Amino acid sequence: KNSNIKIMKKIIYFLEFIIIKILFIFFQLIGYRLSSNLGFFIGRTIGPIFRSKKTIIQNLNKANIKESKNASKIASNVLGNYGRIFAEYVYLKKFRNNELKKYVSIDGLEHLENLKKNNKKAVFISGHFNNFELMAMEIEKAGIELAAIYRPLNNIFLNKTMEKIRKENICKNQIKKGRAGSREIIKNVIKGKSIALMIDQRVREGEKVKFFNSLATTTTIPAQLVKKYNCELVPIYIERKKSNYFKIYISKPIKVSKTKSISEITESLNQILEKMILKNVDQWIWTHDRWKS
Repeated sequence: KNSNIKIMKKIIYFLEFIIIKILFIFFQLIGYRLSSNLGFFIGRTIGPIFRSKKTIIQNLNKANIKESKNASKIASNVLGNYGRIFAEYVYLKKFRNNELKKYVSIDGLEHLENLKKNNKKAVFISGHFNNFELMAMEIEKAGIELAAIYRPLNNIFLNKTMEKIRKENICKNQIKKGRAGSREIIKNVIKGKSIALMIDQRVREGEKVKFFNSLATTTTIPAQLVKKYNCELVPIYIERKKSNYFKIYISKPIKVSKTKSISEITESLNQILEKMILKNVDQWIWTHDRWKS
């Protein structure tokens, strides 16, 4: 029975992979802006089949978001944004090669220059906003030696394609999330490399920390790196403007008091993340069950 389920899963994954490959070819043919807009339409119309709008609405209510009365509209936009990100994957190479440079503006590039000049390693923290892949890409393009943490996809066929896109266009040094990944992170930091990671997903080895006034299992890796390896702590945020344009905000490194505990630092990072989310509520991926006990 179990082997039948496994075979069935593989068949579904393979069919998904074929459909996505066909869509990717189509997206490449129609150009960046049309692809992104079509992705938004696909996300809003087909998205609810794969990702429940109900989960998004429940999470908006749990987080006590003021705009919750428009929760259904926000949920549609969240799924539309998913669709945009998906359609934009085939254009990451062009973003990397500066062919789509006019679509990205960056605020705070001088902070990256300072890190480089002073030979300082940093932990860049952010969440899954908009086309989040562009953040690590721009940090690496600015000449920072970087390792980015990623979560492999469940679909084994598609994961190979995504890993290739990530390594070639986003950040050469990719570290898989998990226990072995944590060891890799430390190795990279010891070598003097900077780390980019998302702090907005549930992690098994995390700590229960306040997030929008409820406890959420949160990664403590950034806090540990700051305390133990003297890394700079740099929040980074990406905002989608007028559908196809992006603005990336790189903060000045945050001063962290050495007397603060790992839990306290982690909670202050969650507060930074909350502020980022509240800037554009429908530009964060609300489908993760952050408050699952």
